[in-house]
Parts: sequence; C-alpha cells; structure tokens
Amino acid sequence: MAGDQQLTCSDCGQEFTFTSEDQAFFQERGYSAPKRCKPCRQAKKNEQAGGGGGGYQRSESRGTPVICSGCGQQTTVPFEPRGDRPVYCRDCYQAQKGGAGGGRGASRGRGRY
Repeated sequence: MAGDQQLTCSDCGQEFTFTSEDQAFFQERGYSAPKRCKPCRQAKKNEQAGGGGGGYQRSESRGTPVICSGCGQQTTVPFEPRGDRPVYCRDCYQAQKGGAGGGRGASRGRGRY
C-alpha cells in the first residue's frame, strides 16, 4: 500500500491527510478516495440527518398539522395529505386498523408464554 496522501477538501479547500490505514479501510469496502476532510464529512452527515437525532425526530419536525377525521383533534402527520382520503391521529388510525399496537408487533408476542 502506498504511503499517506495529501488531498484537498472539495468543501473547505484545506489539505488533509488520507493515511495509508484509511486508504486500506476505504479500499476494503470498495469506497473511492474521500473528497472532503473529516470535519466537512461529519458536517455533511449531520446536515443530511437533520442535525442528528434520528429519522423519527426529523419526520416530526417536518410534519404537517391536520385535523383528525375521526376525533376532530389537531395532530401532525409525517406526510402531505392528498385531500381525497381521511387523515387520522395515531389513536384513531389504530382503531381503524382494528388493533391497538399496529398489528404486527402486538401479535408476535402472543402465545409464547
């Protein structure tokens, strides 16, 4: 394996070292050489993840406020309603589905004990 390489970050323009250990790691996984330095890669990763916190938190922050078609209470849904179908809060949705746990997860544990 070749020695350390000096690369230029495509975001900040600073030079950074692509160590021989990192080169081996990237090659082992089939990755190409990085275009960004570690701080810029981390910043890009945080930006794509909505600042950290996971997908659920991001969905809730980008949710659409609606009035539940079942109970009339205001709620937030993680999608843009089309208008031609009713939109329910979590409780009313579960009641419409006929199960108080989403169906799959609740029935899996039954009958084992």
